[in-house]
Amino acid sequence: MLRKILLPTIFILLGWGFWISPDFKEIAAGVSIFLFGMLSLEEGFRAFTGGTLESILKNTTNKLWKSLSFGVVTTSLMQSSSLVSVIAISFLSAGLIGLTAGVGIIFGANIGTTTGAWLIAGFGLKVKISAYAMPMLVFGVLLLFQKNKSLKGIGYILTGLGFLFLGIHYMKDGFESFKDSFDLAQYAVAGYPGLFLFTAIGIAATVIMQSSHATLVLTITALAAGQITYDNGLALAIGANVGTTITAIIGSLSSNEQGKRLAAAHLVFNLVTGLIAIIFIYQMMASVDWISEHVGIAQDDYTLKLAVFHTLFNIIGVLVMLPLMKKLVSLLEGMFIPREVPLSKPKFLHDSAADFPDTALEAIRQETLRVWDHSIDIFAHAFGFTREQLISDTDLANIARQQKHLPEFDVEMAYELRVKPLFSSIVTFIAQAGLSSENEQSGDVYWLRTANQQMVEAIKAAKHLRTNLSITVQSGDRMRREIYDNMRVQLSLLIRQLEAIRQSSPEDSPVLSLDYMRLALHEHCQLLNTRMANAMREGTMSGSVATSLLNDSNYAQEVFRTLVDMGETLFVRHNRSLSDAEREVLLSDDELHALES
Repeated sequence: MLRKILLPTIFILLGWGFWISPDFKEIAAGVSIFLFGMLSLEEGFRAFTGGTLESILKNTTNKLWKSLSFGVVTTSLMQSSSLVSVIAISFLSAGLIGLTAGVGIIFGANIGTTTGAWLIAGFGLKVKISAYAMPMLVFGVLLLFQKNKSLKGIGYILTGLGFLFLGIHYMKDGFESFKDSFDLAQYAVAGYPGLFLFTAIGIAATVIMQSSHATLVLTITALAAGQITYDNGLALAIGANVGTTITAIIGSLSSNEQGKRLAAAHLVFNLVTGLIAIIFIYQMMASVDWISEHVGIAQDDYTLKLAVFHTLFNIIGVLVMLPLMKKLVSLLEGMFIPREVPLSKPKFLHDSAADFPDTALEAIRQETLRVWDHSIDIFAHAFGFTREQLISDTDLANIARQQKHLPEFDVEMAYELRVKPLFSSIVTFIAQAGLSSENEQSGDVYWLRTANQQMVEAIKAAKHLRTNLSITVQSGDRMRREIYDNMRVQLSLLIRQLEAIRQSSPEDSPVLSLDYMRLALHEHCQLLNTRMANAMREGTMSGSVATSLLNDSNYAQEVFRTLVDMGETLFVRHNRSLSDAEREVLLSDDELHALES
């Protein structure tokens, strides 16, 4: 409803502005060009988030000072605290970083965003930057036509910078011309009323444009042209700082509780920082004058003084909030309690996770592990055990011997309700994430999809096996019962071992365990075939029973082989941390066939 009212209102105000002043057109066009430059710049940096930026982020957030530094450096380079916030929310939602590290990045991003004010005030208004814009646009557009992803990314960055510079040029010239026909400074409001009014205007402008940089550029160019007073310019800068949280809030709407916690931390930090700046505005203005005097900034150079002020109150905000970091994290964790996700609904496949390749990959991996968790439950009940019995040290053979019948369980229904919906969601998410062969994550995504398919195939084979298994447990045929009990116990022990491999530390190598399982299956099949042949020869087993046993043995072997392949796919072979030496010792299919022959 708000959007339906807001957009027409903006159009009406812009139309009125264009009608009363041709110079307003130049200012508005400058803002539009600047915002388009910001979008191009963000698109360019997104081209380098296919592993590079993510790797840096994961390796530089294990300590608070590192996450702070990451926020400062990346925001200074990309000139977009909004993009850094969205990246942090995406990574936090996928579980690649912790909440404390995410909050540290947000704090650092607020300091990093102050470099924009320095660049505009110290460089953008002092030289004819439109001269730099033209070559950037020419080279940038040429690179945009290249197929190489990196070259195209550089093209977006150059084009973005060109439009940024061009937008600043038009805003600067527009305000210079505008003051000859219309003096905005006459609407200046002094004291705290002006402080609150222009802070609100700064918030509104940033929310509408979704860019604190755009608000700062408008403020600095208007201040340079004398269209606003220094006091009101400082209030606009405070408002821009508070208003920039809207992007993080919007970005968190499609994320989980972790993403919402980080967006709330961003809002709390910027509100506290803005409140400190408002309460101590006159003390801070005196501090700005003192700093400016000692670094050689002229007394009437209000644009550079605004940059000093912007930097000062953000640094003060970080210094105030850092000691309260743990309390803030605890408060946010208490405010946003993870909701129970229905078994059939995906937990990690959020829209925010699809924005960046590494977060998309991690979301798929986490959801695949949920499919494995559901599969463990299905296999346990299909074979007549509980999940707790299957994954603990319980003597399964003893439980199997004592059972008179298998508890009622519908494998097909459990699959339809718990596994199939998640598998479908994963396949859909992979398509939506758009991971092409150019992404280094595409191979990992392929193997994760394969692991899901292998679990589905194993469940379907277990469904067929359970039919005769349930009948045999209630029969009086001791030999047949012993064979079937051995089948289900061995399969359950396999699942127990796979879960142990999943839970093992990166230092433990599960390669030999998987090969041992393959060889154990081979030996088990040989023993079963020999035993059935002897029983038929002795007349203790009929041909029809032997045929049924062979069919179910094939189902059991299919479950066994498919789950071992799944474990190798999901837990071993395609693990990035697995060394080449460990990969080499994995037995290939040809080697296994050679051993069997």
